[in-house]
Amino acid sequence: MPAKDIYHDAVKNALIKDGWTITFDPYPIKYEEVKLLADLAGEKTISATKKGELIVIEIKSFLGRSTMREFETALGQYLIYQTFLDITQPRYKIYLAISKNIYTKFFQQVAIKLILQKYQVLLLVVDISKEEIMQWIN
Repeated sequence: MPAKDIYHDAVKNALIKDGWTITFDPYPIKYEEVKLLADLAGEKTISATKKGELIVIEIKSFLGRSTMREFETALGQYLIYQTFLDITQPRYKIYLAISKNIYTKFFQQVAIKLILQKYQVLLLVVDISKEEIMQWIN
């Protein structure tokens, strides 16, 4: 099993505070011969008459030497997970969970916004110290 991201528990706690039920930790993604593990999956029931929202969360801290290199890796991982989920579990939306700090310092750049828009990357921005969700970006 891969190591948990340093922000794993903070993101998980933020989701729970926001009313999400964590259904998998980690979440297995399987397509044909490929088996992968996303960090979390959760469900939130909207009302008694509706089915709940289903999400998969991939958490990235971006604490390494090259933020761009980490972004390249995270984007590739996100797109692979998204592709397999679209086929095997189409009700799930996948989000890339990041800290408020990296969102402000890196993800607000015009070039990064272009990539996020082109590939329709969904973001979950979390205040790590407060363990609170700041923003869902669809």
